[in-house]
Amino acid sequence: MGLAKIKEALAGLAVTDEIEVVKTIPAPPPAEGEAPGKPVEVKEKVEQNMLFTPDYAKKGYHLDVKVTPQDVVTAARILIAQEFFLESITGVDWMKDGQIEVVYDFNLWQTLCRVVIRTRTDRTNPEVPTISDIYSGANWHERETHDFFGVTFTGHPDLSPLLLPEDADFHPLLKDFKA
Repeated sequence: MGLAKIKEALAGLAVTDEIEVVKTIPAPPPAEGEAPGKPVEVKEKVEQNMLFTPDYAKKGYHLDVKVTPQDVVTAARILIAQEFFLESITGVDWMKDGQIEVVYDFNLWQTLCRVVIRTRTDRTNPEVPTISDIYSGANWHERETHDFFGVTFTGHPDLSPLLLPEDADFHPLLKDFKA
């Protein structure tokens, strides 16, 4: 399946987010004898589908899709059906937004085709369904993400610490972590 078909298969899962766009409004023509006015920048919020095909040379992936936490499992099923493998799972702490983002990187063996699936969850109780029953290699990635960011992967068979001590009650990659 080519990139266009993968994009089509994942398009229905992509969320729509409100983003801020800055528009420049040119100054009206000056009246006779007046100096020209300056353009005005206006910020405006617009809805945008969060499915992108960035420049691979600049970003390192071919498709970037933001989905709801509930749609992560469906996205993983679509990708495994097309023989994508899981490269990694990690987190990003968006402390100012009160969210944790979980980022999944997928790739193909046959032809280079990298796909990023992103989802955001509440920072105070970060939960995302596990994909370890679809990709067995996700088991360790999810445990590591749980260790460092505190994300609970619901349905995971064993979220015991992978790299931190058994009694760790902290998540060292959260931005407000104090050593």
